[in-house]
Amino acid sequence: MKKTKKILKRMIIILLILGVFMFLNNTSLLTKERNAKPLLLAHRGMAQTFHMEGITGETCTAERIYEPENSFLENTIPSMKAAFEAGADAVELDIQLTKDGQFAVFHDWTLECRTNAKGNTRDYTMNELKKLDIGYGYTADNGKTYPFRGKGIGMMPSLDEVLNQFPEGDFLIHIKSNDPQEGEKLAEYLSMFSEDRLAKISVYGGDEPIAALKEEMPAMRVMSKATLKECLLPYLGTGWTGYVPNSCKNTQLHIPESYTKLMWGWPNKFLNRMDDAGTRVIVVAGNGNWSEGFDRPEDLERLPEDYSGGIWTNRIDLIAPIYK
Repeated sequence: MKKTKKILKRMIIILLILGVFMFLNNTSLLTKERNAKPLLLAHRGMAQTFHMEGITGETCTAERIYEPENSFLENTIPSMKAAFEAGADAVELDIQLTKDGQFAVFHDWTLECRTNAKGNTRDYTMNELKKLDIGYGYTADNGKTYPFRGKGIGMMPSLDEVLNQFPEGDFLIHIKSNDPQEGEKLAEYLSMFSEDRLAKISVYGGDEPIAALKEEMPAMRVMSKATLKECLLPYLGTGWTGYVPNSCKNTQLHIPESYTKLMWGWPNKFLNRMDDAGTRVIVVAGNGNWSEGFDRPEDLERLPEDYSGGIWTNRIDLIAPIYK
């Protein structure tokens, strides 16, 4: 009986010591202050926003925009310029492969939703896509009026044009397909840039193109569902010790806000660990199913006080002034 009590007492002491260690090793209270302001990522630049109710992967979002508050169309050079001027630290953009092997900066792989054409981007050359009206399909009143019709002709840029227009710009490139050839093609294109320029470019998308790109460019900062799992699942198991798996190094993490508190050391200790690993952390609003952002000032109240990681927003015009 006495022996059992001694064993039980030792186990309790060990568990208490372990608990204290886990707390001290992961609390942000004892972590050095992070004086940096958050990194603000403008999703698709300055653009029209839309309601998310009932949205699916097939939803034409141009047909459900709110009443326009600005004149910008997503994924265009004017929208990116406006986003940077408003205070964005980085801009997210979407790419589609064209018939002549270029990358068009455009969200949809089909053209019917936003433009006055039909078919896929792959059916057209970049020059042919330039002739389309990318503002053709936008409506805020179920088709009674089309406020951007006729105003988007020639505004679909190529990726080359964007990177030439903003030689110092920080971009997050989204490969919209799951075609590994697109990853290979993008790697071939990006390999022409210097290391300094590539340091300001990240890429995310489907598992297969991201794996193909990473194989060609191991130093590239990338993210897919597969890379996210490869990093975070081991971290959830070992992060309490302070250990950061190699799969978490030099990558990109988009973490839905509903999962942030599961991260050992959240927020400051976790952010410091990822900084040391060369990894960028972006918090996305909601549960991560869709591209929800921190789009209203009151949304920021859900973030930790003095949060200094990345913030995903669809309304850089409303969020940037709070920090800038």
